[in-house]
Amino acid sequence: MKLGILSRNSKLYSTRRLVEAAEQRGHEVRVVDPLRCYMNITAHSPQIHYKGDILDQFNAVIPRIGASITFYGTAILRQFEMMNVYPLNESVAISRSRDKLRSLQLLSRRGIGLPVTGFAHSPDDIDDLLATVGGAPCVIKLLEGTQGLGVVLAETKQAAESVIQAFMGLKQHILVQEYIQEAKGSDIRCFVIGDKVVAAMKRQAKDGEFRSNLHRGGSASLCRITPEERATAVRAAKVMGLNVCGVDLLRSNHGAVVMEVNSSPGLEGIENASGKDVAGMIIEFIEKNAKPNRTKTKGSG
Repeated sequence: MKLGILSRNSKLYSTRRLVEAAEQRGHEVRVVDPLRCYMNITAHSPQIHYKGDILDQFNAVIPRIGASITFYGTAILRQFEMMNVYPLNESVAISRSRDKLRSLQLLSRRGIGLPVTGFAHSPDDIDDLLATVGGAPCVIKLLEGTQGLGVVLAETKQAAESVIQAFMGLKQHILVQEYIQEAKGSDIRCFVIGDKVVAAMKRQAKDGEFRSNLHRGGSASLCRITPEERATAVRAAKVMGLNVCGVDLLRSNHGAVVMEVNSSPGLEGIENASGKDVAGMIIEFIEKNAKPNRTKTKGSG
């Protein structure tokens, strides 16, 4: 097969591993920077151009689209879908998962456990908003934040009010969530491929930090998950419509709650912690599923 990997940097661990895994299994691979692609949008023959070439040879594409380029990256992916190229994750599913509010609303509608979460527009509603999530301590998140950036733990009501007012003053949309104290600064990343959790790791925040993201200095270790946690992760991936994703869970006193569903999960932490060839499993999934016209949405949405 001829595979395209949409990635800004071919030297990144995840991109390198996908290239290696695909080549080991006899596939041709090309890494394409989505921001260097440009599109010809016509009814009869939609095309994608890249550095003077027409990209019409791929059987499947693997989107590794960072949060900062979601809009343009998903537009390029949607164009591939219109050309009947199989996407590992569909453009509409990536857009859905990147919108924190929308994704939480979808998960909530399907009865998936979540931290108590509040959302408001007016500073006049801050008191009621904090009461909704049980007061302080609470976690305040920018809707557009990623890798732990724009996430603040407010330990007192006064601190929470100050942070919310500051974000609102900057015209930023924020979520306020209950702080799951019993998680003790750790979460579980479940790596889902298809309808299975193929690996899981526990991420522990460094001392003095509550965010467990590896980008924030957290550590990762192999983790055994319960059948309930496994089922929650697979259901969350299905609700988002993602074939491959990282589902981040917290162990709360009332069971597993989903923090986030990541449509472009890194491979380094999970492969090192689990010792598994996750990149190879992704390529194997594509081999089984990549056929023309397999895109559910045909680029809609």
